[in-house]
Amino acid sequence: MFITMILNNNLNSKNFNRSKKLYQIKFFEEKLSNGLHVILHQDKTNPLVSVSVLYHVGSKNEIPGKSGFAHFFEHLMFEGSKNVKKGEYFKYIASNGGKNNAYTNHDETCYYEILPSDRLPLALWLESERMLHAKVDEESINIQREVVKEEKKMRVENQPYVKAISEIIPSLLFKKHPYKYPIIGLYQDLDNATEADYREFYKTYYVPNNAILVVSGDFDMDEARKLIKKYFSSIPKGKRNFRMKKIEEEPMKKEIFYTYIDKNTKVPGVFLSYRVPKLTSKDSYVLKMIDHVFSSGESSRIMKNIVNTKQSASYAGSSLDTMEDYGIFMIYGLINPGVSLDELTKIIDDEIDLLKEKGVTKYELEKQKNYFEKKFISDNYSMSGITANLSYYSLYYHDADLINTDIEKYKNISPEDIKKVANKYLNKNNRVRLYNVPDNDHTNNK
Repeated sequence: MFITMILNNNLNSKNFNRSKKLYQIKFFEEKLSNGLHVILHQDKTNPLVSVSVLYHVGSKNEIPGKSGFAHFFEHLMFEGSKNVKKGEYFKYIASNGGKNNAYTNHDETCYYEILPSDRLPLALWLESERMLHAKVDEESINIQREVVKEEKKMRVENQPYVKAISEIIPSLLFKKHPYKYPIIGLYQDLDNATEADYREFYKTYYVPNNAILVVSGDFDMDEARKLIKKYFSSIPKGKRNFRMKKIEEEPMKKEIFYTYIDKNTKVPGVFLSYRVPKLTSKDSYVLKMIDHVFSSGESSRIMKNIVNTKQSASYAGSSLDTMEDYGIFMIYGLINPGVSLDELTKIIDDEIDLLKEKGVTKYELEKQKNYFEKKFISDNYSMSGITANLSYYSLYYHDADLINTDIEKYKNISPEDIKKVANKYLNKNNRVRLYNVPDNDHTNNK
């Protein structure tokens, strides 16, 4: 076992002013003998505790033919356990004045609760049951199989643009990496998965040495540590070595063009999607700022120039999906009447080229730095935000103390960084250009 006490008095940056010190997050870290990483942040301001268990497993851990497993377990692990009856996870939390939920993405699955502080033992017991005794049986699997298929039908199959964004574009951007598969999975994989398949996945990934437990809020430090050891220390360590060999994609050499006929939409749209670096890369921080320059608020470039001034698009914007191994930067627009998809593409490309050539103004850069500093402080304002950030920095950077210092990376971004990163990644030979068209309008491209 190793124990590290983080008091955050000796920060890497010596230039923190007095106001920043008010927001320093103190925390305690230790690892149990079974590999469970524990982070505790004590704050007695309100009589609440925020608890999360973050498993380092997402859709990228799935193999061909078995997509959707991580998302499936997000559902399945609410079915009950050896000592928790079917459907009682939510009842336990709600009847004790709390709330709980879970999420899955490409790289992680997280379960979390917010409860009155005297209910910390309940939250820890429920999470230990989930980790050790989750019901992975035929009945539970069949129930959740239908739930997930219905969710896919409602959120993907029957929504405009969603299938293009979540399935088609990733499958074109990535040829080898599992990021090519949708998080929710494919219908045939959901139908073909067996109880043995799910049991193997559970036994492999939902183990203490693949998890980070974070508790934030009003609790006694010694008591919390004893409770965590009581509920979690006896859970066996997983046998797998979780260091995955990185799957590297070949550089893209030319633009990939694709037309997707979407039965759910009446307005054609263009989606320009670029493969960009992993979330821990310095370039990823710069791309976040570029994303906001393009489409954060009415004064952003895309909204001001393309939507409001030129009125070429009824709606347009950008987004950055940051992931552990790669990222996806997307710029999109839905055409106005009388504008073709090719015309809108050219107008968007003109905005990209302007940024690559001229960069950003001093005002734009300062505005974005102020935005990210404000967001950095507000994200650490609530116990649930602190819990999420401690998990995030610990998982991806192996340094939870970045919760206090990561803002410096944004503050150090220069105008030259913006131009350099835009020229490096926002190129036609590094993208998928997808036209999403109604089934009666698929001639409105080239």
